[in-house]
Amino acid sequence: MPNITVLDQNTINKIAAGEVIERPASVVKELLENAIDAKATAVTVEIKEGGTSFIRVTDNGCGIPKDEVSLAFLRHSTSKIKSVEDLFTVSSLGFRGEALASIAAVSQVELITKTSTGLTGTRYQIDGGQERSVEEIGAPEGTTFIARNLFYNTPARKKFLKTPMTEGAHVSELVEKLALSHPEVSIRFIQNNQNKLHTSGNHNLKDIVYTVFGREIAANLLEVSVKKAEVSINGYIGKPVIARGNRNYENYFINGRYIKSSVISRAIEEAYKPFMMQHKYPFTMLHFSIEPEMLDVNVHPTKMELRFRDGEMIYHMVYQAVANALAHKELIPEVELEKKADEKQGFAAKKYAPSPEPFEKRRLMAMEQQAATEEKRETASLFPKRLTPPQPSFVKEKDDLADNWLRPQSQFQSQPPVSVSPQSLAPALDRKPEQLDLFDGKLLEPKARSMHKLIGQLFDTYWLVEFNEQLYIIDQHAAHEKVLYEKTMGTLKTMEYISQLVSPPIILTLNQNEEVLLKRHLKYFTDMGFEIEPFGGKEYAVRGVPANLFSIAKKELLIEMIDGLSEDGSSHNPDIIYEKVASLSCKAAVKGGHSLSAAEANELIDQLLSLENPYACPHGRPTIISMSKYELEKKFKRIV
Repeated sequence: MPNITVLDQNTINKIAAGEVIERPASVVKELLENAIDAKATAVTVEIKEGGTSFIRVTDNGCGIPKDEVSLAFLRHSTSKIKSVEDLFTVSSLGFRGEALASIAAVSQVELITKTSTGLTGTRYQIDGGQERSVEEIGAPEGTTFIARNLFYNTPARKKFLKTPMTEGAHVSELVEKLALSHPEVSIRFIQNNQNKLHTSGNHNLKDIVYTVFGREIAANLLEVSVKKAEVSINGYIGKPVIARGNRNYENYFINGRYIKSSVISRAIEEAYKPFMMQHKYPFTMLHFSIEPEMLDVNVHPTKMELRFRDGEMIYHMVYQAVANALAHKELIPEVELEKKADEKQGFAAKKYAPSPEPFEKRRLMAMEQQAATEEKRETASLFPKRLTPPQPSFVKEKDDLADNWLRPQSQFQSQPPVSVSPQSLAPALDRKPEQLDLFDGKLLEPKARSMHKLIGQLFDTYWLVEFNEQLYIIDQHAAHEKVLYEKTMGTLKTMEYISQLVSPPIILTLNQNEEVLLKRHLKYFTDMGFEIEPFGGKEYAVRGVPANLFSIAKKELLIEMIDGLSEDGSSHNPDIIYEKVASLSCKAAVKGGHSLSAAEANELIDQLLSLENPYACPHGRPTIISMSKYELEKKFKRIV
């Protein structure tokens, strides 16, 4: 048997570095978090070759006193905590005291730092964990940390790094997340001598969302702001139209730290479920402020995961906050008939770039446009003017919002009044598809019902409605699904159900996990009208079901409903259980291809009017889409 020996300090440091420093992004994360903890208001991150050869992080924070510089590079040296009890109240981003020691163990490090009270700064060099020099130097207040040749002394680990482009992308993503988590700090990111990101540090989260994600995301946000005794949630969530096929746009920060949490993620996705297609995920940018006593962040070396003292309370609060932000908004997607020019060309390029079309073609187009204008004038002289309903104010509001993103901050207060004419509305309607937020003139407001013009049924599936210079297209199957769903939900919540006996009973064979879930939630099922009792062994007999589910309550659907329950906080929310039951009622909805009469269609629209969320079926498909009059006129060349 080999002899047991104690490892030397150099080997210990390299092993510890492997737990904290996985790639260049890990170095940037630790240094950027240290800068923010040092109360910096401006930080610059610069990398070369993906961070493998050069990383520099400069801040204007409090700096490190000269006599503490070498101490900062010892393992488990930290200014954040003094004892084990402090772990339960720590509020800084870093606190373990391993970061600088780990970075210095696997790279060549140079540190320049100065405090506000120091006459001179300190320059400190340490390579591979071995101190090289300490000297006085002239320096501005703050800290500059340079790490060169990452993993130069551990070539086996260096082989596992990806290409410089890939490693640089990881650093860029990390810097963006930290910029979004701290809108009060101005953060600049330079990659291979090129500026990639620069935030203002003006505390405006929406400005940073625009900088990082672009105009389309920033224009489709809903604000979230709730507060309870120990928890507050502030930020933005995206309208369903900007959903993505993965969870990369689900961002939430707890006390300034980017976190992944299954509790929060499930709450967000459950709240979005009635509004979104399956396998689509929302955009969220939520900041949580939670008392440190309610958290345990000392779970993982990267501090990416945490535990909540009361996960169920957090789940319910997040679910309600997101659901309330989505409620009572008219979220009808507007569609277009042709693809728009690439927005990346920029406004100036599109407006002033010379046309590639020959002169003769442009001249003919001008003549056609003039002819169309004269035709309109002739028609106007033959017929009296029609009174047209006022244009909805959302167009002007959206234009103002879009313009403000492009306008310097100083011009916000001095903006002159904007006059809106039918011609000035054209650019607002000529856009990429986005969700309408009709604060005035909503299609599904009861007072607007008398102004609807029901045109007819298309393909025995879609109903066409004209209103307010928009063509609305209603999917009868999706609409009926939503009507049945909300009707069932209302019945379950008010306990106004009728139970109907099933003969012979439905026999369910459950595994151990399913049996535990059924027993835990049996009261809810009983309250809803189910009669379920043990039938021996692993089997249970369903002898009664809610009357409105009688025709569709099959064995497979009941098993699916039980499997949908989970072990986290959502399983204790009766509303979530009710929703799983109510979703079964959608099987009875009228299908596409079934011809409805105009009276039946009007009745369906009337029922949609009474719903809290009429814009998407329970599976997330839209019930209604719209198309502008302007878009149709463009397609028929009435507008060129």
